Amino acid sequence: MWWSMEVLRVCVACLSLCVSAISAFSQSLDSDFTFTLPAGRKECFFQTMKKDASLEIEYQVLDGASLDVDFYLQSPSGHVIATDYRKSDGVHAVETEEGDYMFCFDNTFSAVSEKVIFFELILDNMGDGEESEDWKAYVQGADLLDMKLEDIMVRKTLLDESSLQIQALLRAFEARDRNLQESNYERVNLWSCTNLVVMVIVSGVQVYLLRSLFDDKRKTCT
Repeated sequence: MWWSMEVLRVCVACLSLCVSAISAFSQSLDSDFTFTLPAGRKECFFQTMKKDASLEIEYQVLDGASLDVDFYLQSPSGHVIATDYRKSDGVHAVETEEGDYMFCFDNTFSAVSEKVIFFELILDNMGDGEESEDWKAYVQGADLLDMKLEDIMVRKTLLDESSLQIQALLRAFEARDRNLQESNYERVNLWSCTNLVVMVIVSGVQVYLLRSLFDDKRKTCT
């Protein structure tokens, strides 16, 4: 009977750990987006923040002519706290105050080319982590596992968040490199075809001029 109760406690502890890890994962405050910014347009986004929290924004231009865009970050009081001009990527981290932060991507300087932009938001110290501690009330005899379930949960959550961030950045880098290679491939093909057409035209003109010179000599001799 004692053995059965201990096994039940261990099973409950493991199940609670899994549920808490999934709950913490689903409540993650990190997010990433990819959108298309048309030529001559500006798009703005808003993020509500709490006081003494942390906001980090990382962006990359994945596609579009010159791979550049204007960016600025504005505080709830209306002050511009970060700006970038004609850059392909950037990272900005700020300690926040209470209110809505606005960050904008500006493509008004381009009248022809649209841009594909990826950005990631990382929010820290938002005060939403208390709910993940509810599992402690259901765990009994956790010391039988010879390890701290809390440490496992924290490390697993951090590992999940770090892996998601790294994968998102790698996807963004891969998309950007692929777009650059495709753009270079199209540019090489265009100039190769242009050079070929010019060479054919020049060769035809040269042949025509040479034939005209010989025709004139024959006419004068007769």
